Order: sequence, then C-alpha cells, then structure tokens
Amino acid sequence: MIEMKVMGIALDTRTGSPIVVLHDKDNRRALPIWIGSAEASSIIRKIENLSVTRPMTHDLVISIIEKTGYKISKVEINDVEKETYFATIFLEDNDGNEIEIDSRPSDAIAIAIRIDAPIYVTANVLSNGSVSTDSAKDQEEAEEFKNFVQSIKPSDFAKMMKDSDHHESDQ
Repeated sequence: MIEMKVMGIALDTRTGSPIVVLHDKDNRRALPIWIGSAEASSIIRKIENLSVTRPMTHDLVISIIEKTGYKISKVEINDVEKETYFATIFLEDNDGNEIEIDSRPSDAIAIAIRIDAPIYVTANVLSNGSVSTDSAKDQEEAEEFKNFVQSIKPSDFAKMMKDSDHHESDQ
C-alpha cells in the first residue's frame, strides 16, 4: 500500500470532466482519477482554503461521523475494474474498533483532505492506473503533465463550482 497526496485537479480537455491527480511522496507516480463536478469543487475548495457559510456535503459527513464517536483513520483506493475505482473509508472508535465504509474515491479523497487523513492506494490500482513520473524516457511527458496540473486555477472551475453550489445549497 502506497500513501499518496492530492497533487491537484485537472480538466480532461476531451470530455470536460474533472480529474483528481494523486502522487506519491517521492513524486515518482501519479494516479489520475476522473471524478464528478461536485466532488472536484469540494476538493478545490479545500486545496484553496475557500470557506463557505454552511457545511457542504463532505463537511456534513465528517461531522456526523465525529458526533457518533468515530474518527476517520484513513482512506484506501483499493480496486479498479473497467476504469471504475473503488475506495474504503476506515472509521475507528475510542476502543480501536474499526468499521469499513464503501465509498467512491472522489468522496473518500474529499473527506480525507479535510481532516488530513492518510490516503493509501493499493499496488494493483497503481499498476493499472498510475503514470510514471520517474523514468528518463517519460520525463518530458511527466513534466508536461505536472506543469498542466499545477497550472489549473480555481477560476478554471468557476462555472462548475457555481453549478455545484446551486445543487448543494438550501437557500
């Protein structure tokens, strides 16, 4: 199992779909996962430390978990099948008892980054979906990919975030 961090959100120029990109601590592997607009908006809000007046869905989930006496210990992206990724959120009570909750990776990631819970990816998921950013042969492509991800700004998602806010707010 490899611990990974959120590198950023990218936009698939072919489909307009957002992609969350994870990378390992040594920046040797990147794992792109296509996600929904609402989840991308939630992740961007946390990355950019943008505040909202009312709790968004992922904040609500965390609050419910914590109020019931559990904490989120980690999340795992543990399977991929026909380009569909699977994740598990691990909850732990005060006695160390663990509960596993099935999740979409995008929700698990959005929750994990809010509370700095570790994000782990299994070896089979990495071998099936990651991009090497390490080998000299792929260095130019990897650098181009890194630059692309780092060049994405929250304003690139302004419409997506506005649409997401409209769907999530109760005003």
